[in-house]
Amino acid sequence: MIPRGPEELRVLSAGAAQGLVAALASRFLADTGVAVLTTFGAVGAIREKFFAGDQCDVLILTAAMLDELAVGGHVVAATRSALGHVRTGIGVRAGDALPDIKDREALERSLCAATEIFLPDPQRATAGIHFKRVLEQLGIFADLAPRLRPHPNGATAMRAMAQSSGATPIGCTQMTEIRYADGVSLVGPLPKEFELATVYSVGVCAAARQPEVAQRFARLLCGPETLNLRSEAGFEF
Repeated sequence: MIPRGPEELRVLSAGAAQGLVAALASRFLADTGVAVLTTFGAVGAIREKFFAGDQCDVLILTAAMLDELAVGGHVVAATRSALGHVRTGIGVRAGDALPDIKDREALERSLCAATEIFLPDPQRATAGIHFKRVLEQLGIFADLAPRLRPHPNGATAMRAMAQSSGATPIGCTQMTEIRYADGVSLVGPLPKEFELATVYSVGVCAAARQPEVAQRFARLLCGPETLNLRSEAGFEF
């Protein structure tokens, strides 16, 4: 566990919300004097950290997972609010030509033409699990397996792709993570046939040390004053 002082708020968050949380942390500090300490990762990894005892005041996970935690008494049910839904998309290194992903055939051609394919954890990350399933449905998973470059979450996958020296790298993760990654360009969402739109929610932990402060931050994340910021980040409503 990471020790903290009395004027700190601990947030455990899915990587899809990393850009949003980071953008609001300094504002919250200026308004309240409370520093926001953050840990980001794949949803499965964040859930594991929570149950391993990592200190937490505010949780940001998929709505389904947060509902499950509320039923178990780990999250205050009345504090749950949706941030919006996020689509899974394709990104490329900034400056590279944007591949055609308009339909099943185009996506398959573009993936097969890639020298490296960057993705979040295919076992614990929402987008990684889904993208692996897409490759299997296309019948190209086995052929492309040597080119897959999995990372703990989408943000680290996109950073690695931006730094790749490969000829034609490509990546797949939540569109919020693509939008906030330096050196990466968003191509667009997966074709309709493979579309995944995941709702993310925020909630206050039942064991929050400062529940009122935690609720204030949660309201800031999902309130009307940050609607435009969430939209720019890639959340849809």
